[in-house]
Amino acid sequence: MTDPALAHKTDFGRMYSRSTSELPSVPSITTVISQAPTDLGGWFSHMAATAMAQDHRLAEAAGNPAKLRALAKEASSAAERYRDAAASRGDRVHSYCEQVSLRALGRPHRMAEAREALKANGEEAFAARFDEWWELYAVEPIEPEITVWNTELGYAGTMDLVARIGGRLCLIDFKTKGTDRNGQVKAMDEKVVMQLVAGMKAQESLVDAAAGSWEPWAYGDDPVLLGVAIGETEVRPMRANPEVLRYHWYKFCALRRVWDLQLQVADAGRALLPVGPPAPAVRAVEPAAS
Repeated sequence: MTDPALAHKTDFGRMYSRSTSELPSVPSITTVISQAPTDLGGWFSHMAATAMAQDHRLAEAAGNPAKLRALAKEASSAAERYRDAAASRGDRVHSYCEQVSLRALGRPHRMAEAREALKANGEEAFAARFDEWWELYAVEPIEPEITVWNTELGYAGTMDLVARIGGRLCLIDFKTKGTDRNGQVKAMDEKVVMQLVAGMKAQESLVDAAAGSWEPWAYGDDPVLLGVAIGETEVRPMRANPEVLRYHWYKFCALRRVWDLQLQVADAGRALLPVGPPAPAVRAVEPAAS
């Protein structure tokens, strides 16, 4: 199990250190992937408009500019509230998945507490669907929440689960997803393939965080890469297409270089400098006529 003290939140995203006594030195896999531009403007506007339209205070505020401004200001943060709530839910679901693996491995676990946390938030269906998937696919866990490192390119991350399914070695990333109007779990973003291939290309895995000891990565030799979408109505595993892995790896490598350039840009100094007006032109004085 990884030590969370290895991951640090910095001005340049989440970064990893080699031990709990060292400063962070490489970006996380997700930080590298986040260098790709994402246009969320439409989603933010939609969330704000929806929050405003569904606010029971809207009718009362009609015709009152001050109250309308207050409602609009509150609605403008709807996307951030939704994002934060989804992140907290994802943490609870991931914690439950980890505890299931630890129990199956005969290690100390907090599975009952993790399930109770989901139940307390009305999210127990995620656990129920995960349990069904776990039994149906006869998952044999090898290592949950394992931290990996690539020195050559310079990045680190934590894989949700290394396991065997149907006799095949699998690297697995869990994604907590909502449910669409048809009752099906929503589709995963294809960026999960970059995340999985970066994990596969790791060179080392963590042994002891305090001591800063690592060992050669033992699970990168032709594993099946699985993104597993966990919803309240179903769990849908999707395999990364082996035919496209190299392109997603190339893209990840390019984004890693972008992250480096962002640091260089930040260290280079001011990008824009003030320009003063030009000095007044000096007119030549003509000699007086004699």
